Amino acid sequence: MINSLRRTGSVDVSGAKLLNLGCGTKTADADGVVNMDWGTYARIRQSPTLRRVAPYVVGKARVEKLKQLPGNVLVYDLSKGIPAADNSVDAVYHSHMLEHLDRDIAEVFVREVRRVLRPGGIHRISVPDLEPIVRTYLSNLESTNGEADHDKYIHRLLEQSVRREAAGTSSKAKPRRIVENLVLGDARKRGETHQWMYDYKNLTALLERAGFTDIQRRSFDESSIPAWNDYRLDRNLATNGEYKPDSLYMEARA
Repeated sequence: MINSLRRTGSVDVSGAKLLNLGCGTKTADADGVVNMDWGTYARIRQSPTLRRVAPYVVGKARVEKLKQLPGNVLVYDLSKGIPAADNSVDAVYHSHMLEHLDRDIAEVFVREVRRVLRPGGIHRISVPDLEPIVRTYLSNLESTNGEADHDKYIHRLLEQSVRREAAGTSSKAKPRRIVENLVLGDARKRGETHQWMYDYKNLTALLERAGFTDIQRRSFDESSIPAWNDYRLDRNLATNGEYKPDSLYMEARA
């Protein structure tokens, strides 16, 4: 979770064609692409000590997920800022990351993206789209036969903002839940919770405040980033369709 942003010289990704920030397991293996993440699994794999104790902390199933993490991820804490010089990167992309930042930190982060992009460089954002979630909630609210499962629509609106315990931990036996919560922290500490939600209006306003221009709504397979579909970052590799349905895709130029 980004709590502040400060410059650092320990890593330098200046000159990248594309920065894939907060990538998780969704990476692109291409020249000029830097996949960057600071998730729990990425940090465990980076540390020999944590790798040794992982089976006792996160369990066998998650150890298997840990082993499946792509090897092309730069493990880096973006609370230190984006480790690139001013005006040095062609494009920056992040998916389902912005909504996990506190609103004031999101403002700073978007300005940091603007700083590292070359003039005319592209900032591509994918976030959960609040609009269809609200529309389906209202549609069910007005339905005459939607009472039985109405809470599931409220769940889509609120659950990930109010969740206290990490989703993967809450289903475990009590002893493991205690250990995981002590070692890894609650849902917010692990970056699972949503701190805000976006639609095309407030995301446009956020980008405008940071100095971006030519702000446009896109589809998952449409972009001004050269060879975007070759990276397959917004594609489901199994179906070749959309990786995260009900997402809002926006692009803007520095």
